[in-house]
Amino acid sequence: MTTARIDEQAETLVIAGTGPKPTTATLEGPRARALGRITGGGKTWKAVIPLRSIRWGSEELPLPSGSYALGVDGVDLDDVEIDPSLLASMRIALHGAHVEIAAPLALIHETSEGQSTLEERYVAQAGGDENAVFFESFYGQSVGCNPRAIDRELAARAPNVTRYWSVVDMSIAVPEGAIAVVEGSPEWWRARGAARLLVVNDWMRRRFARKAGQKVLQTWHGTPLKRLALHRRGFDPRRMAAVVKESRRWDVLLAQNTYSERILKKAYAFFGRPIWTDGYPRNDILTTDDGSATRRALGIGPDERVLLYAPTWRDDRSEIVDFVDPQLLAEQTDAVVLVRGHSRTLRPGRDQSGARVIDVTGYPETARLLLVADALITDYSSVMFDYSVTGKPMYFMVPDLDHYRGELRGFYFDLAERAPGPLVTTQNELADALMDESLPGFFAERYAAWRRQFNSRDDGHAAERVVSRLLDLGFVDA
Repeated sequence: MTTARIDEQAETLVIAGTGPKPTTATLEGPRARALGRITGGGKTWKAVIPLRSIRWGSEELPLPSGSYALGVDGVDLDDVEIDPSLLASMRIALHGAHVEIAAPLALIHETSEGQSTLEERYVAQAGGDENAVFFESFYGQSVGCNPRAIDRELAARAPNVTRYWSVVDMSIAVPEGAIAVVEGSPEWWRARGAARLLVVNDWMRRRFARKAGQKVLQTWHGTPLKRLALHRRGFDPRRMAAVVKESRRWDVLLAQNTYSERILKKAYAFFGRPIWTDGYPRNDILTTDDGSATRRALGIGPDERVLLYAPTWRDDRSEIVDFVDPQLLAEQTDAVVLVRGHSRTLRPGRDQSGARVIDVTGYPETARLLLVADALITDYSSVMFDYSVTGKPMYFMVPDLDHYRGELRGFYFDLAERAPGPLVTTQNELADALMDESLPGFFAERYAAWRRQFNSRDDGHAAERVVSRLLDLGFVDA
């Protein structure tokens, strides 16, 4: 007989059985893996699998919510007897070899009725009276981008300001001194209504009821090449209404450069309200850090060549594009290849693996990855406008250029005419370009013009400028 139970105190999944002792027990999800410790032997054995993990050198945290495959070699998990403690758990459900780990919400709050009650309470609360900031980055799936950089500067200059971070679950580490609030929890709804300032980098989901005196800073998350919002192809009244409704929630919009300022203002009908063209706080680190700590955290030697593959998402697919074979690229270039999927491919996708391949889709700060990369491989992602701060080579892997430009999204300018690096369409072309030491010099003039237009305010002081505005305007008190 085989049994399964949860040890709540130790935060472990315990599988126990009789018969031959298994050699491995694993819990494997798309973005995390836990290895069990097996004890016993003879007549009985026990496998203890932690429900926590350590990634990127940070502290030990709960496993991300999602689907996991449970594997115990030599054991038929369809016949497992489930202990009531596991059935009663609010975080985990076991169905044979399939395990579901949920965000830590009370069962009463997971239902539509429970959320409606919390939402009504949020709408009714006075709010907007706590000297606090409510941060959210990419719908709570990460704690990075511009909001993180603003958090760090605010923590240094206004330590009395309470900082809440919206997260989808507790697997996401928040900055030191900040308070994590799980989306949909009573604490999340309360903090969202109580904070005087909300700092977000994407659309605000769920109902938003502005409180008296409450402000919203929309930092956005990149200079656009691809068309946005009202500029997207086709006339869609519902999309237009949604765009206008969303942008009316923002009090201030942050732009990386004047090019973005003009586009974002029109794409989101953001007229009559301030746009701060202060550069991107998330890029400050690109001029103030050498990346050595990040290399150590990723296990990369100081002299190893690093290539970062960071494509954008596609409207017609949920996972990262497969135009590059990372392991083959590592072999072709004798480099370490970092794979960074877009935030929209974080949950649907699965970590890629291979010799000298590191999937960093779940890494919290893209800018730190840009620091360690000796070259960037992208397509239509706004990461191109951030990486150019470093002045290091860029390569554009664009086998679907005509389809993406002509059918999916469309561009604001001709990438082929202005790209500060070569456009390639096959893996062999990419490898050849990466090994051609003369190419960066060929694109030097284009690169310099690109940086003049897009990076003039990325000088390492963007977060300082933004936080100074927040404090001077009284959005929060120092």
